[in-house]
Amino acid sequence: MYSYKPLETRLHAIGLKKTDLTEKLGVSSRTIAKMSKGEKIAIHVLRKIALFLGCQVEDLYSKILDNHILQILRDEKSAKIKGGLYHETQVRMTYNSNHIEGSKLSEDDTRLIFETRTIFSLGEAVPVDDVIETSNHFRCIDYAIDEALNPLSEDIIKHFHFLLKQSTKDSMLDYKIRPNVVGGRETCKPKDVPLAMKRLIENYSSKSNVTIEDIIAFHAEFEYIHPFQDGNGRVGRLIAFKECLRWNIIPFIIEDSKKAFYYRGLNNWRQERGWLIDTCLDGQDTFKELLRMLDIPTCNPTNSL
Repeated sequence: MYSYKPLETRLHAIGLKKTDLTEKLGVSSRTIAKMSKGEKIAIHVLRKIALFLGCQVEDLYSKILDNHILQILRDEKSAKIKGGLYHETQVRMTYNSNHIEGSKLSEDDTRLIFETRTIFSLGEAVPVDDVIETSNHFRCIDYAIDEALNPLSEDIIKHFHFLLKQSTKDSMLDYKIRPNVVGGRETCKPKDVPLAMKRLIENYSSKSNVTIEDIIAFHAEFEYIHPFQDGNGRVGRLIAFKECLRWNIIPFIIEDSKKAFYYRGLNNWRQERGWLIDTCLDGQDTFKELLRMLDIPTCNPTNSL
């Protein structure tokens, strides 16, 4: 489906309607009808209209996705709409994901940074990197929305990490160079990370119909590899968010208050998968509640539970 509202807006600005294109440019009534039905029209017609209006072809229409959550996020991001799904997803996901990793910023601080690009925090001192990474995380969510429909790749994963850690003391352009331990658990050695990541992505990409359990499984195995020196948890949750959008699955937000259950699920994934799956499904319920608050239906995504 296609929306020709941008075209209608440009025509309205010069006192014309779509039907006037028949007289002005010889556009057939059948083509005008296809526009009204949201159908794709021939590129040579679009080029003729674009030349007449002095704009690019891409300025005349937008593609309407079957995935209504991704469509809303993209529309609200583009229009800079406040208080909607995009706005609240940015604030809530960024606050919780950073707080799980020890950020000192409150949800109000996070909201203020997103809305005004300023911070006014009373009480304890806030590390500079907390502020930088909060702002960076907003960019990561934008990137997830922009790249949502593209297949997951190492380049996308590395770019998430680059965006998150840019201008911080831990800024790096590639995988880790020093071994690290997480919660007392050994992770993948630096020399083994490239092959482990290649195999993980290949196995995931071989699936023809990805489910939320597949995304959770990828997330868990990604955290077991722990490919970066720092920022693995946030990058892993950003990947999960992107892949939920890609596969038309309602995303999940792991709340900081559920951190203990989340870590229990990750640490015991290879012995008991149900714990992490239940925690992520609880996070999906959190997102569903946000949709309910905004009167957005949850029934459209074909893969949602």
